[in-house]
Amino acid sequence: MAQKDALQAQMSYGQANPVTTVSAGSSKPSGSKRLEYTSKGVTDNDIFLLPSSDFQLLGLLTAVAALVRLFRIYQPSSVVFDEVHFGGFASKYIKGRFFMDVHPPLAKLLLTLAGWLAGFDGDFDFKDIGKDYVEPGVPYVAMRLLPALMGVMTIPTIFLTLKATGCRTMTAAMGAGLIIFENGLLTQSRLILLDSPLIIFTAFTALAWTCFTNQHEQGPSKAFDLSWWFWLTATGLGLGATVSVKWVGLFTIAWVGSLTLVQLWVLIGDTETVTLRIWFKHFLARLFCLVIIPATFYMSLFAIHFVCLVNPGDGDGFMSSEFQATLNSKSMQDVPADVVLGSRVSIRHHNTHGGYLHSHNHMYPTGSKQQQITLYPHKDENNVWLLENQTQPEGLNGPIMGLNAWDAIDPVKIRDGTTLRLYHSVTDRRLHSHDVRPPVSEADWQNEVSAYGYEGFEGDANDFFRVEIVKSMSDGVAAREYVRTIETKFRLIHIMTGCALFSHKVKLPDWGFDQQEVTCAKQGTLPNSIWYVEQNEHPKLGPEAEKVNYKNPGFVGKFWELQKVMWTTNAGLVESHAWDSRPPSWPILRRGINFWGKDHRQIYLIGNPIIWWSSTAAIAIYFIFKALAVLRWQRGYQDYENIQFKRFDYEIGTSVLGWAFHYFPFYLMQRQLFLHHYFPALYFAIIALCQVYDFVTNRIGGLGLKERPAIGRSGIAAFLAISIVAFTLYTPLSYGNPWTQSACNKVKLLNTWDFDCSTFHTDLGQYSRSSPSTGSAEQTAAPVSSASSDQQSSKDLNVTPQPAADAPSLSRSEKVEYRDQDGNILNEEQVAALEGKVSFETRYETRTRVIDANGNEIVDGPVGADGFAPPHPDVDREPETAAEVSDDEGRESPATASPDDDFGKEMSVERADGGKPRPASEGSEATR
Repeated sequence: MAQKDALQAQMSYGQANPVTTVSAGSSKPSGSKRLEYTSKGVTDNDIFLLPSSDFQLLGLLTAVAALVRLFRIYQPSSVVFDEVHFGGFASKYIKGRFFMDVHPPLAKLLLTLAGWLAGFDGDFDFKDIGKDYVEPGVPYVAMRLLPALMGVMTIPTIFLTLKATGCRTMTAAMGAGLIIFENGLLTQSRLILLDSPLIIFTAFTALAWTCFTNQHEQGPSKAFDLSWWFWLTATGLGLGATVSVKWVGLFTIAWVGSLTLVQLWVLIGDTETVTLRIWFKHFLARLFCLVIIPATFYMSLFAIHFVCLVNPGDGDGFMSSEFQATLNSKSMQDVPADVVLGSRVSIRHHNTHGGYLHSHNHMYPTGSKQQQITLYPHKDENNVWLLENQTQPEGLNGPIMGLNAWDAIDPVKIRDGTTLRLYHSVTDRRLHSHDVRPPVSEADWQNEVSAYGYEGFEGDANDFFRVEIVKSMSDGVAAREYVRTIETKFRLIHIMTGCALFSHKVKLPDWGFDQQEVTCAKQGTLPNSIWYVEQNEHPKLGPEAEKVNYKNPGFVGKFWELQKVMWTTNAGLVESHAWDSRPPSWPILRRGINFWGKDHRQIYLIGNPIIWWSSTAAIAIYFIFKALAVLRWQRGYQDYENIQFKRFDYEIGTSVLGWAFHYFPFYLMQRQLFLHHYFPALYFAIIALCQVYDFVTNRIGGLGLKERPAIGRSGIAAFLAISIVAFTLYTPLSYGNPWTQSACNKVKLLNTWDFDCSTFHTDLGQYSRSSPSTGSAEQTAAPVSSASSDQQSSKDLNVTPQPAADAPSLSRSEKVEYRDQDGNILNEEQVAALEGKVSFETRYETRTRVIDANGNEIVDGPVGADGFAPPHPDVDREPETAAEVSDDEGRESPATASPDDDFGKEMSVERADGGKPRPASEGSEATR
């Protein structure tokens, strides 16, 4: 009776609990009552005090994990999936070339360090899936070892975490075994990817926080002692490391933060042992360890990032001019501040970071067919413009003629409202606009901008542009009255049509060298019509003239700007991907990701269905339990007076809360998502599964299993055995091992599991009779699209030329194909009917076929033909200006000046065909 009464005592984490003495046969407390925040039913689970047998078992499990994770880690010996990008980052770090990625730098720096220590010189570019590592001598095994070893360390981490929650040793061993034999975690940890570092740092944070919580729940006696501080500090370091790998770490911060608020709320309720001073001591300790330490850790990684990337690279175009000026060879000398008539200037676009106002001696293929005006991201002599007044200066004998007329007179500052002509010195043409639609953005509100004229030509009224200083964006009083280098932001208004010189995130086709389009917009959005002068020269502005330069943003400025760019880029990853998936499909393992395919082998990211579905069932069990508990509580039942009931709710609820924080936020995201985004949530789900099992078999006395531990141990053995069998069945997809079509089809449990069984041989003996290829995968020709935007029915001509002279071949053939803009092959009658009506473009393709002795083509499975890795918006995407727009996009846009319409067109991209292994988060992408 006394035991029953003790179980019904009011003891719950989440409120200050009375410390009482309970008399046998009575449910009422006797003696003095003292409130404190000690949680009942909690023991000291210090993982440093585990028996030696636990550490021996832990060592055995870690050894097994090492064997599983490191087995044939050299396989495959070519680039796999997102090794294209994260291996490429290592090259850029070693070369010091700036790049932009949506993920923080910690994991990438560690991968770089592993490669550098192994002798990697950064010359390998990781450009293509299937590109060979062996011949160029890339130390890819060393680079893969880092995530693999981190994957191994996840096993002792979950073992210790479960022990810290109070689970039995066998239950902790079960959790470790489930992590060892989870196929998805195995696959992801054997490659040069970021997810293995993310998982280990998430796991370490969960371990540290669990240990700290155990210390905290033991009450005032443990507060602020060495162990308490150690685990709280370790939690902060874990949070900093997790968020420094991927921003998914923000979900881990939210999990710890929410539980911290619960702790502080409980402390407020302890009116006896927690004074206001002590409460603020608890608060400040958590503030320092859980906020300041992670923030400092995170920022320090970016300081290292900036120290490593000191040279210009393909990512600096994402950044502002001030940021770029801090890179080697991008900085510039001080320049004269005052922009005057006759100044030779370079004019830069403010909003898109697309570059400089530029022209070159190439004409538009349609419209006026005058000389092209573009934005060009690099410094070049074709960016130089001479600023002329609308009339020539007056001399003693009349107007002074010639381009150098302003060099001989005192400088005349360019004021707000001055009408100018912009002369392109290299090609002897002036900036010009007229009521003609641009070749790409053919909306009524857009006018073409061109360069028009010839040497000696005086020009016409369509060359006139009025300077309109944007005072709210200009820096300083003088910059709001006169045009000053860098400091003044201005618009150029075309006098004859009233449109503003404009640029946006649309690229010209091949004939425009993929440079950014410049138009004249009648109602263009303000940010896209803002310009400023960067370079400024004039003979009369000598060394004594006032000079200006970009302000050095300093570390904080660079750090904050990069965070904003990362956030904006990450939010813009909305294009679809052949292997993306949505959150509702993840807990049921509805679909995987095709990582790699070659030589009739395949790597396909898929989880162990036994582990995956069991962990999901554990989450469902808790939700059902919680719903019933709340319903019974509302009906007046006293379930929460039972200690084990409360501990089940809080301990498993903590793990389920971690699962929820790492899962449900993805429902709010419109960006590309993949199965591997579920891995942190899966880790918490496995912990919850083990906790549920431990409570059922070891801690809840009413079921009878607590008194029969052999049943619990047998259940663990059986469950692990089933999991290992399932693991073994899918290892060919995890390791890229030989497999047969029949074996593949037998284990394809869901139709949505889209790994291609026809890729594999029909018999394992066929693998021994064929030698694996070592070169990069065959390049698959992309469909040919129309390049003549003014011909709606234009057709393309494909010619397959002979192979190169040194290419090995048994026979050569030529084939001429006529295709329309959709890639459809035309017959001779259709071609004859179109002659003289449309323009043709010649496109060359080289295709290699392997033919057997009977002349039959040998097809190397569909997964084996890997094209160039598409650009990764997370990482390799062109800076903001790179959204690719088809030639006919402008015709389809309504005649409106709506910024939403313009933005929609800017965001449209060509989507690559699916089915082949492709880097994550592409689309014309970022996280990925």
